[in-house]
Amino acid sequence: MDNPSIKNEDQYVALRDQGYSKEKAARIANAPEAEKKGGKAKPYEERSKTEIYQLAKDVGIKGRSKMDKQELIEALRNN
Repeated sequence: MDNPSIKNEDQYVALRDQGYSKEKAARIANAPEAEKKGGKAKPYEERSKTEIYQLAKDVGIKGRSKMDKQELIEALRNN
């Protein structure tokens, strides 16, 4: 697969193999943290609300402006 709109094709393919929809796999593979491998990304709880909000914005979570930090984290984990 050679799709220029997917930033991390290996991750995209792995997610599709796990049963994720094309849309959700693409959102995850295109997230800024997708380029970090091996669990090197900081846990959401260690990030500022501003960082969490930007991640939510990047993946298109609706209603994010009314969410507190914990709600944003839950939305990101369940998206």
